[in-house]
Amino acid sequence: MKTTKIEWTDKTWNPVTGCSKVSAGCANCYAEVMARRLKAMGQEKYKDGFDVTLHDSVLQDPLRWQKPHTIFVCSMSDLFHEEVPFEFIDKVIKVIETTPHHNYQILTKRAERMANYFARRFVPHNTWLGVTVDVKKSKERIDYLRNLNASIKFLSCEPLLEDLGVINLQGIDWIIVGGESGVKARPMKETWATSIMEQTNEQGSNFFFKQWGTWGSDGIKRNKKLNGKQLNGKIYQSMPKFERPRI
Repeated sequence: MKTTKIEWTDKTWNPVTGCSKVSAGCANCYAEVMARRLKAMGQEKYKDGFDVTLHDSVLQDPLRWQKPHTIFVCSMSDLFHEEVPFEFIDKVIKVIETTPHHNYQILTKRAERMANYFARRFVPHNTWLGVTVDVKKSKERIDYLRNLNASIKFLSCEPLLEDLGVINLQGIDWIIVGGESGVKARPMKETWATSIMEQTNEQGSNFFFKQWGTWGSDGIKRNKKLNGKQLNGKIYQSMPKFERPRI
């Protein structure tokens, strides 16, 4: 059963919460807003607000989910944040290895640290690795990802904040594109998104347009539900093909 509003995943699992800003896309972080709200509501897990916090108590949660799920790891953090020790990441990866009936999606803005971690470690077959690419400067993260031996490698171009120009998608299986949401959202131009879609089609990757966000394709600010999920009048939400191992 799907338990998250994120269109491209079924569940979220947060053995780490909290983060810090490293790029332009972090400016209006939804996770930071949510963490502060949950702290104000008195939720014990978020008593430290958006400070980086490790949660051993939820490490075993995926072992209790008997039905197969696609699980977004650390939707409220970045697993490869500098304050998360490799020893703790080892614990997370151990759970992933122990639950091959699930797919796990790990997305980071700290591509170099992720590459350093996996330089001497095996990437489990059921792990999808991704990096955020929101502005041209962050395209450098793609090369760190490209060289990793993951079953599925993906980019999250959300929030897309400028035209990314030419993108080398060699070895990249899936590209997610979306505009920013919230009262301080920055607009996304349609040409930025269609450029990525065209390059994705040309290079044989899967393209997933998530949303327009607060600003519509017409440049008008409104409720994101009214702006919809269509690009050039169509829905594009392709997923990469992935076969779970038989267990």
